[in-house]
Amino acid sequence: MVGALREMGAIRSDQVADALLAVPRHLFAPVGESLERVYDPTTVIVTKRDEQGAAISSLSEAHIQATMLEQAGIEPGMRVLEIGTGGYNASLIAELVGDTGTVVSVDIDSDIVAGARDCLAWAGYDRVIVVEADAEHGVGEYAPFDRVIVTAGAWDIPPAWSRQLTEHGRIVVPLRLRGMTRSIAFERDGDRLASLSHRLCGFVPMQGEGTHTERLVHIDGDQVAIRVDGDQDIDPELLRTALHSPRVEHWSGVEFDHIDGMDLFVGTTAPGFALLYATKPIIDSGLVGPAAIRGVPTAVRGGSFAYRTKRPVEGTGTFETGVLAHGPDADALAQEYVAWLRTWDRDHRNGTGPLIEVHPAGTPDSELGSGLVVDKVHTRVVISWP
Repeated sequence: MVGALREMGAIRSDQVADALLAVPRHLFAPVGESLERVYDPTTVIVTKRDEQGAAISSLSEAHIQATMLEQAGIEPGMRVLEIGTGGYNASLIAELVGDTGTVVSVDIDSDIVAGARDCLAWAGYDRVIVVEADAEHGVGEYAPFDRVIVTAGAWDIPPAWSRQLTEHGRIVVPLRLRGMTRSIAFERDGDRLASLSHRLCGFVPMQGEGTHTERLVHIDGDQVAIRVDGDQDIDPELLRTALHSPRVEHWSGVEFDHIDGMDLFVGTTAPGFALLYATKPIIDSGLVGPAAIRGVPTAVRGGSFAYRTKRPVEGTGTFETGVLAHGPDADALAQEYVAWLRTWDRDHRNGTGPLIEVHPAGTPDSELGSGLVVDKVHTRVVISWP
């Protein structure tokens, strides 16, 4: 597993490699899971589901855990708060902070807390402090922390997380931005947070006071839907009519082998942004492009919408990205989308990526700087592309 993670670039330091080598991952997996699955770098092991069968706790991909630990830059002697427990990641952190450091792991679910305590004891990491509480308020009795690592999908960053951080401490959080989740490493700078890095990721959603549900608008029964984060006006009848009208197709000439930076640029640049989802039967019918199976960045304007698609470039192993669009303004919207793709290719493909700043709610516009502003309950997030 460690060798594979090195080849994938998830492990970049000997410290993280040594931690992963030291901790027996299978001791934190449900009974009956095969070693092949447990030690596969990109397999998620679900540890608890809700009444509807949705995963609410998991043993995350080793790839994501290694990536976030590298983002965190944990050093011996540090005090680290982990939000969302399970035991395995906390034991990795314990290896990194050593005997002189402190690890506090908090979760709202009593079953998960009890299981984590048992697993940590079995594996020899009972020095990790496991707390049952709503992490929205942090764990003030053990603060301040040099690092806060969040292992559940967060829509916002509560004030307690920043308050309980040391002056130049770091938060690593899977933050939801306009429907897309990225693991972002933030460094504290006064009362704001500034991003140091971001990585593509996926996590079970936050529970408790931090729960946030995005709006799902069905535009063709249960087969096609638009997911919106915010109060964007979506008319399902207009979009249903557009979906069943002839579509427009434009190709950008932009080749790629992964879409992370491209989608993030479009999602944090395009007005009227949403994610389009479709079932496999609808995709197989040809009505909707294949990228919609997991949600594809989509621009919505009135009764028209446009979204990304791709086609293989012969003999290269790469793809050319294009745009499919429906509705009365399909052609113009598709051309705008193509322009965004070309701008990303020309100006940002090999750049440093976006700067993401988190300011307290109520910060005046004049103090935010330039960029897309995403307002949340506790914060105002500003995303710019230098």
